[in-house]
Amino acid sequence: MRTLTYAEAIEDALAQAMAGDDRVLTFGEDAHGLRMNLYARFGDARVRPAPISEAAFVGAAVGAAMAGLRPVVEVMMADFLAVAADAVVNHAAKIDGFSGGRWTAPLVLRCGCGGGYGDGGQHQQALWGWFAHIPGLKVVVPSTPADAGGLLTAAIEDDGPVIFMEHKLLADDWLEYLGSGGRDTVSYDVPAAGRCGEVPDRWCAMPIGEAAVRRTGDDVLIVGVGVAIHRAIEAADTLDERGIGATILDLRSVAPIDRAALVDHARRTGRILVVDEDYRDFGLSGEVGAVLLESGLTPAFARVCVDDTLPYAHDAELRSLPNVRRIIDAVTRLAAS
Repeated sequence: MRTLTYAEAIEDALAQAMAGDDRVLTFGEDAHGLRMNLYARFGDARVRPAPISEAAFVGAAVGAAMAGLRPVVEVMMADFLAVAADAVVNHAAKIDGFSGGRWTAPLVLRCGCGGGYGDGGQHQQALWGWFAHIPGLKVVVPSTPADAGGLLTAAIEDDGPVIFMEHKLLADDWLEYLGSGGRDTVSYDVPAAGRCGEVPDRWCAMPIGEAAVRRTGDDVLIVGVGVAIHRAIEAADTLDERGIGATILDLRSVAPIDRAALVDHARRTGRILVVDEDYRDFGLSGEVGAVLLESGLTPAFARVCVDDTLPYAHDAELRSLPNVRRIIDAVTRLAAS
């Protein structure tokens, strides 16, 4: 075992995949600069820059995947997937189903997601619920370095399109970038436990759609992905002092969702809180509630989500996100029910 940061784990897993399979390549905006180590090692045939046109280079990635390559495409921010929505939603997601499995599109769409640094609602959205809504797309959101490398390996090996979402507050390279351009006076509420951790020497694919229990408790189940897991762990420490024990379930992927784990832990606690940095309406939190109801459970249910467009003002933004205070308050109300 060794210790890597979240960003290092992702790049290391990508490097191992590229070394082991000539079909794996990476491209996107500023790829030579962002992935200079990979560029130096694998050259410009496999680390390729792209113009600032997500529709163009994601569309090209779909064609490359259909032709037998396994592209890992850097879309930079989840918000920019909207520009490439036709290629993702109408083509990559549907090729397998339309062709009866004769054609596939094995590509990975890497994108930073999430807020907490004052960049407004056009650059800080999560949007995993939006893309998880589309059949044929897998959507993963790792919360630790080990999960990031293992899930990226699985995404590269998968025979369909996978959206790989990296929360910016977990990745040092994102934080370095976000701290530039006059933002040096803005402090980031960064969960240190997620930014660095033990990882294997050789990456193996981690099952997509398998949740992980990060903490156990008998009184309430807290469910989330990404940074929400670290917020929930911090909140659970305070709740424990108040005599409220929380189980924290890290879904790790939004599509597919681990229905069995949700049902099992919700049945045991009888209370569930979904912490979701995506939008409240028609998203992950509602899907979790539906999974439980369809299984015959009727637990006490609450959710802490983003309720509206994220504001630019940093203090207002932090109040809008699922912060530790909101989690504690919601669990306290649930425990009293």
